[in-house]
Amino acid sequence: MLKTIRRAEYAELIILFFLQGAALSMWLVPLSTVLDAHYMGAIKPYAFAASAVAAFISPLIFGAMADRHASPVRVLRWLSLATALAMFVASAAIRLKLNQWLVLGLIQIHALCSSPTFSISSAIVFARLANAQKEFGPIRAMATLGWMAGCWIVSALGADASSLAGYSGAVMWLLVMAFTFFLPVLETPKSAEHLSWHERLGLDALTLLKNRDHRVVFITVALFSIPLTAFYPYAPRHLRDLGFEHTSAWMTLGQVTEMLAMLILGGLLLRWRLKWILASGLAFGVARFAFSALDGRTWLLVGIILHGCSFTPVYITAQIYLDQRVDGGWRSRAQALMSLMNNGVGNLIGYLGTGAWFATCTLGTITRWPSFWSGLAVVVAGVLVYFLIAYRGRGKPPKPAETS
Repeated sequence: MLKTIRRAEYAELIILFFLQGAALSMWLVPLSTVLDAHYMGAIKPYAFAASAVAAFISPLIFGAMADRHASPVRVLRWLSLATALAMFVASAAIRLKLNQWLVLGLIQIHALCSSPTFSISSAIVFARLANAQKEFGPIRAMATLGWMAGCWIVSALGADASSLAGYSGAVMWLLVMAFTFFLPVLETPKSAEHLSWHERLGLDALTLLKNRDHRVVFITVALFSIPLTAFYPYAPRHLRDLGFEHTSAWMTLGQVTEMLAMLILGGLLLRWRLKWILASGLAFGVARFAFSALDGRTWLLVGIILHGCSFTPVYITAQIYLDQRVDGGWRSRAQALMSLMNNGVGNLIGYLGTGAWFATCTLGTITRWPSFWSGLAVVVAGVLVYFLIAYRGRGKPPKPAETS
C-alpha cells in the first residue's frame, strides 16, 4: 500500500489509533445521556469542561516529557493505565449516584490522565512517517473508525445511558496500554539534563506563537473549538427530542464522513494550499450548524453528517501543518500546544459558553433549537472571516519529491 514504511509498521499505527479512538468515544459520546440518566445533568457543562481544564495542565507537561525525558511510547503506556483506572472509578461513582461534585472531581482526574494521550500518539505516528502529507490521513482515519466502533459497542450493549459505557471504555484503555508493548521504543531526542523548570513543564512551546502563521493556526483551531463543543453534549438531546433512539449509534454518522475526508485529505494536500483546506472546513462548519437549525429529523442528520467535513480539514490539516513547519525536536510539544489551544482554551470557553447559550435557548423542557444552532453558525462564520484575513502561508505547496 505504502512504499515509505513497512506494511507491519503501517498496521501497528493503524491499530494504535483504532484502539485509542474507540476508548475515547466510549466515554465522551454517551457521557451526556449517562449523566442525565443518573440525575446529574446539573454538572454536565462542567463534566465536559473537565477535559478543557486538564488540557491546560497535562499535554504540555507530558509532551515535554515525551520530547526530553522518556520515550513517547512509555509515556503513553502509563497514561493509558491511569486513564483506565480513573474511568472505572468515575463510572462506579456515577452508578452509585454519589455526590455529584465528588463525581465531577473523579471526572476531572480522568481528564488529566486522558488529555495528553492523543497528542502523544500523534507524535509517535508522525515520527515514523516519511511522508506525512500522504500517509497521515489514512492512518488517522482509523482513529475515526475506532471512534465509530466504540459508539456501536456502547449502543449494542444498551449502555447509551449506563455506566457500563465507562466500564467498557476502561477495558479498551487497558488494551491500548497492552498494545504499546508491541511498539518500538522511540528515543528521546534531547537529554533532560540542565533544563529549567520552564522547559521541563513544556512552557517553552509557547515561543511557537511568535510566528505569525503558527499563531493564526493555533488561534483558529481554538476559536473553532468553541462552537464545536456543542456537538456531543447537545446533538444527542436534539436527536431524542426528534424521536431518535440509540443516539450514540446515530452520532457515528459524523464519523463516516470524517473517515472519508481523511482518506482524501492526502490528495488535497498535494493540490491545494493549506489555507483553502482549512477554510473549506470552516465553511462546512457554518453549513452543519445552519442545517441543524432547521430543526427537522432529516436536517439534523445532515448537520451530523457534515461533522466530518468540517472537523477533518481543520484539525487534521492543523496537525499536519505543525509536523511540516515545526522542527522535529519540538514535535510532541507542538502537538501538545495544539491540544492545549483546542482542548484547553477552546473547549473550556466552549463547554461553559455553549452551556450558557443552551440555557438561554431553553425554557423549561422546551429548547429553541433553531436559535441555538443558528447562534453557533454565526460564531463559525466569524472564525472563517478571521482566518481568511489573518493567515498568509507559503503559497502553493511544493511538488512531492520523487522516491527512488
